[in-house]
Amino acid sequence: MKIIYAKLSSLIICFIALFGCVHSESDNWLASPPSDAGQADRPVNAYYLFTAAHMVMKNGDIDQAIELMRDALTKDPESAYLKRELARLWLMKKDTVTAINLLEDILVSHPDDVETLILSGKVYQNVGEKTKAVEAFARVIRLDPYQQSIYLALGAMYMEQQQWDEAKTVYEQLVEKYPGFYAGYFFLGRIHAIQNDHQAAKRYFEKTLDLEPDLVESRFELGALYKAEKKFEQAASIYKNILKRDPNSILAKMALGHVYFQNGQKKPASEIFASLGRLSMTDQEVIRTLVRHYLDAQDYETAIIIIEGMLKGAPDNADLNYLAGVALDGLGKKDEAIKQFKQVVPNSRFFRNAAVHTALLYQEMDQLKTAIDFLLETIDKDPQNPEFRLYLGSFYEQAEAYDKAVQTLEKGLELDPDNPRIYFRLGVVYDKWGKKEESIDAMRQVVKYEPDNANALNYLGYTFAEMGINLDEAEQLIRKALEYKPGDGYITDSLAWVYYKRGLYEKALQLLKKAVEVVPDDPIIREHIGDVYDKLGMTEQAIDSYRQSIEQGHTDKAAIEEKIRQLSP
Repeated sequence: MKIIYAKLSSLIICFIALFGCVHSESDNWLASPPSDAGQADRPVNAYYLFTAAHMVMKNGDIDQAIELMRDALTKDPESAYLKRELARLWLMKKDTVTAINLLEDILVSHPDDVETLILSGKVYQNVGEKTKAVEAFARVIRLDPYQQSIYLALGAMYMEQQQWDEAKTVYEQLVEKYPGFYAGYFFLGRIHAIQNDHQAAKRYFEKTLDLEPDLVESRFELGALYKAEKKFEQAASIYKNILKRDPNSILAKMALGHVYFQNGQKKPASEIFASLGRLSMTDQEVIRTLVRHYLDAQDYETAIIIIEGMLKGAPDNADLNYLAGVALDGLGKKDEAIKQFKQVVPNSRFFRNAAVHTALLYQEMDQLKTAIDFLLETIDKDPQNPEFRLYLGSFYEQAEAYDKAVQTLEKGLELDPDNPRIYFRLGVVYDKWGKKEESIDAMRQVVKYEPDNANALNYLGYTFAEMGINLDEAEQLIRKALEYKPGDGYITDSLAWVYYKRGLYEKALQLLKKAVEVVPDDPIIREHIGDVYDKLGMTEQAIDSYRQSIEQGHTDKAAIEEKIRQLSP
């Protein structure tokens, strides 16, 4: 049931992209150029400004188009159409805040303007304001129940949020209004399948096939339902039917082979998998299908059965070794995963991924020395790859071998002088090594190459705050980080610490309370709250915060206990 199908996804995207235009009566003057005779100056001027705006926009001058559209709006300030067009231009400039403000202004005076509701819903959806998007789309359907694409958009949002009953209601409305449109039935089938109502799901999928006999997605869904019910003969029949229609369907071959395997028909399963393995040597779509439909869907059990069968047909295919490693890791079989990763040869496109994955598995298994030794061997095989130096440097950092970490990371920078990830790691190592100036220099390099790197901006700002220097710059850096990660608890804590260093304890406390709401189990934030309470003379609250910091695993327990002792009567 985890398979994702391209055709239905494309259909949804198409419908969402092609929202129809709905004009209010007051905007009819835009439908055609007004004549000079008998026309008021206001609509004539607004029309020509509107036209000019679109002409310059087509030439790529969005700023000029915005100015002209603004001028048009001054001539007809009540026009919802002009405000929408101006909002669209701001969206082209990626200024969603200004666009949303315009759309919301329209809805104050035109609350039932369907096109504005549609556009605002799309914008809210794009910026992650899901609740507002849902409200806008739901209102559209109430106002105009024949907005086919909005049913799909709203239903998809409910499904994304696993609000199955709400999604079901939307799709039921869709099939009521458009009984000949298969998409509504398809998604009703998906919802019933998710809710384990297989019989209803089958009915809906079969209905889609009555309407659209060539809809292969529904056949795969039916096959998956029969597989889940262990009705292997029926499932096999479905996949054979797909292959009859499309003999080259790689996904159908994989599914059929897996059904044979589950049904104990090992020979035909092996033949199918081995043939797919041989095909994978020349057709990359085999690998892509494995990744899309099984590994990305985290169906590791099915994936490893298929991959191991394919390896019998293509034992030298390093791509399959890598994918086998990924699947085995997903199943928690780390040692077996490592064996597969180590079979990926240096000239394979997956060699870097396999090597890094192996090293990280050793790290997860608390075999840090083995991870380091493995990466040293890997670097001998591919000495020009800076990524290996990055991970080796981080392992030396974990081992507190800071001199080796710095040497390794600097070697990485020799290979890739503009790599912000290596500079960031170097900055962290210098910080842990007590070399603050070098850490600051490294973090400034990160910001140079990635001005929108919120982590580096925050790290640099917090370092200044900790040192009690450059507090104005620290605040600027941290506020900029918050622009890229609004509401982030750790960055909010950093800003609070700037206020603390300035002696603005009440402001610091307000921010720290916000930070702890977002990150309730961070011992450093709890320590900071304790420090602020201490400065405010709120001793009991300070001691309580320090104790929570210890309970949450503060790495310097002795220092926190000393703070408690100094405050205790």
